[in-house]
Amino acid sequence: MTRAVWLVLVGIVSVQVGAAFAKDLFGTVSPTAIVWLRLVTSALVLAAVARPRLRGRTRQDWLVVVGFGVSLGVMNWAIYQSFARIPLGIAVTIEFIGPLTLAVLGSRRARDLVWVGLAAVGVLLLGFEPADLTVAGVAYALLAGTAWAAYILLSASTGARWPGLDGLAIASVLATVLLTVPALVTGGETLLDGRVLLVGAVIGLLSSVIPYSCEMVALRTLPPSVFSILMSLEPAAAALAAVVVLQELLTPLQCLAIACVIAASVGATRGRPLHTEPAPD
Repeated sequence: MTRAVWLVLVGIVSVQVGAAFAKDLFGTVSPTAIVWLRLVTSALVLAAVARPRLRGRTRQDWLVVVGFGVSLGVMNWAIYQSFARIPLGIAVTIEFIGPLTLAVLGSRRARDLVWVGLAAVGVLLLGFEPADLTVAGVAYALLAGTAWAAYILLSASTGARWPGLDGLAIASVLATVLLTVPALVTGGETLLDGRVLLVGAVIGLLSSVIPYSCEMVALRTLPPSVFSILMSLEPAAAALAAVVVLQELLTPLQCLAIACVIAASVGATRGRPLHTEPAPD
């Protein structure tokens, strides 16, 4: 199981380093264009690997996978819009409220109210130092969290109806199509720049292909409850990546806020069965 844990940790670090490099490009190309390049890369790789079969699918199969693709696209677009406006670590922390809320709502344990309170404390602590926050940045992070929760709900249905990576590959293609026009409008001629295309492809590998692959291998032997706890480290990994790549330093109070949300997520998901679809972010 040790190898599986390390694979998940590599995936987490890869996602957040990719996000940090993406943010570093925002002065050159729009966040929408960057997230589109990321989705294009992951869609091409996943489609080539999965080679999904499209014939013989029911209307319900397509409705589920379309919803899955929309949630995937909105989630990625919204979080990129968020950390274009507020620090990366804080954006991911606020986004994490989505799956945390979903975990608590699906529980019948009274003690989960404690984790809700702890997460609320973390969010309130962020509000005590609003200099780094904007209303739009927070709103986009909350939208990303809502889409992440929808992604989690739809992933189980997609996995049940589409074998292997077929559903994820199709959803990635749909998400790419969804953002194509906005990306071309906002990206303009910068999308013809070879450097931008290359960096966008690297971000796609770091943020999608590598973590998806690591998590798929890890989940063959790793208990879902352990996986969910490891995924709770996402906000901390985002904050660390922002420090190293972007020199975005957080105050002690902001670090405490992130720690509260991480602790709440660990407590809420500990011991609870979780789907085994790769995590998106």
